[in-house]
Amino acid sequence: MPGRIPSQFIDELISRVDVVEIINRRVPLKKAGRDFQACCPFHDEKTPSFTVSQQKQFYHCFGCGAHGSAIGFLMEYDNLGFVEAVESLAESAGLEVPREAGYDQGPDLRPLYDLMEEASRFYQQQLRQHPEVYQAVDYLKHRGLTGEIAARFHLGFAPPGWDNLLSILGQDQAAIERLSQCGLTSEPESGKRYDRFRHRIVFPIRDSRGRVIGFGGRVLGDDKPKYLNSPETPLFHKGRELYGLYEARKANNKLQRLLVVEGYMDVVALAQYGILNAVATLGTATTQDHLELIFRTCSEVVFCFDGDRAGKDAAWKALQTTLPVMREGREARFLFLPDGEDPDTLVRKEGREAFEVRIDGALPLSEFLFQQLTGQVKMETIDGRAHLAELAKPYLERLPPGLFRRMMYQHLENLVGIRDGHLDTQSAGTGRASRQARQRQAVQRPTPIRFAIALLLDNPHLVTTADSVDDSWKQWQTTGTQILSQLLEIIRSQPTLNKAALLERWRDSEHFAHLNKLAEHTFTLPEMDQETELRDALVKLNSQFRKESRPLPGNLKPSELSETELDALKKRYPGTLPSETDDGSES
Repeated sequence: MPGRIPSQFIDELISRVDVVEIINRRVPLKKAGRDFQACCPFHDEKTPSFTVSQQKQFYHCFGCGAHGSAIGFLMEYDNLGFVEAVESLAESAGLEVPREAGYDQGPDLRPLYDLMEEASRFYQQQLRQHPEVYQAVDYLKHRGLTGEIAARFHLGFAPPGWDNLLSILGQDQAAIERLSQCGLTSEPESGKRYDRFRHRIVFPIRDSRGRVIGFGGRVLGDDKPKYLNSPETPLFHKGRELYGLYEARKANNKLQRLLVVEGYMDVVALAQYGILNAVATLGTATTQDHLELIFRTCSEVVFCFDGDRAGKDAAWKALQTTLPVMREGREARFLFLPDGEDPDTLVRKEGREAFEVRIDGALPLSEFLFQQLTGQVKMETIDGRAHLAELAKPYLERLPPGLFRRMMYQHLENLVGIRDGHLDTQSAGTGRASRQARQRQAVQRPTPIRFAIALLLDNPHLVTTADSVDDSWKQWQTTGTQILSQLLEIIRSQPTLNKAALLERWRDSEHFAHLNKLAEHTFTLPEMDQETELRDALVKLNSQFRKESRPLPGNLKPSELSETELDALKKRYPGTLPSETDDGSES
């Protein structure tokens, strides 16, 4: 089990990386005064409200409230866990992630990643050296693949036999167990382990960071199944990974479009002909996780299917999965190939240019949807058009609110022949409710303790102002005062920490969610006003503490009374007791 990542390393990491550079690689930023701006990658908007501060190493969206450090951005945008995000940033900064002893922080997957790399090297070596590799080489040559493309995708060969890999990498019991964890061995009821991949061409499956997480194997003999993927493991989850995505990103870091095909051989064959933006799902239909991964990479996805009935059915399922993630700025289209053809055979038959013409002419999602639905009704009759509206609404209701949804409903209304705009009853009400909620939130002023914490997170240099104010409030033992006191101590001991680094100090704390919420608060006050506001907040906090400490009848304190007794005292001694929310324990 790995130890906890030291907070000092997180501080150093935040200081070494630049959040502007990290975000700009994924979302193009433009300079706007001291900060940088873009349209938010986490919600749909036309006017940029996503701001990145180089000084604070912090991003914030004024539209949806998304905010955080470079670590938080990678967790949200690249769908990484905290440790993975830290490791990714550390790798880009040339740093080794240290671990503290004696503190468990989940399973250590590094030995499994190392083992998968070893297995990949073993398979590649076998493709070059094994005496029985001729069948695999003949197959690859028959499919038109060169040694260069095989090397780009690190293709390998699993030789015939039951324990080739096991005998090389399973040197002790721990190694044997890791092979099983990685799905590289199988264990039948007899209890004897054997290699999962045997007499197959092997395709390594890589994650977004290029680490091998699984394998696909194409059989060379008559064994079944013809294609075999790694099982679900701690590293590999087929519903969240796409074969070829790492290679596509490596070939072009500014991808505009991804082509989703059925199998890894299609991906490799297309790459052989210069089409380097193809990816494949791994033994499963396209999931929403796949789509979010795609749309974090580019703005357009083209699904490629056979033109037969099975292909149309698969495309219809993909369309239904795509609807909930279709927002403006995203495009999904459908390419249907001639009967009997797949991307591999077709690109070899007609070449790259002709195949790319097919991709450019793929059917937009909107056309495919209405084409399928209008084919089920008689459009020349009122009854048929009314039936179309009933058929279409369940699909359009899956679309998220926004411009694309409104345009889809407008198109449906044009087809049906009505102009009242009443088919979509959800978007308008949702928009009004969201605006009202944001307006209510904007006029609510935080309590003094929360205001002081938020202001210090945003402007750590104000610690000198806090030190000039009486700190009697520290005697008030509440969650909020303890957090504020700890925050001040951290800033005093490390005055160079910025907002991002300060917030990351609480990442593992039960209070992180509250502090993260407070970090949303932005201040546009001049420096003098910031000092005044913080001083006033601390003065009010002292006043509340004195009220809390003031003796009540019977020499009792408010904390010693029941809710009924407190209510009675509030009526009898108005203004004596502090507000219930002034401890800062809730956001």
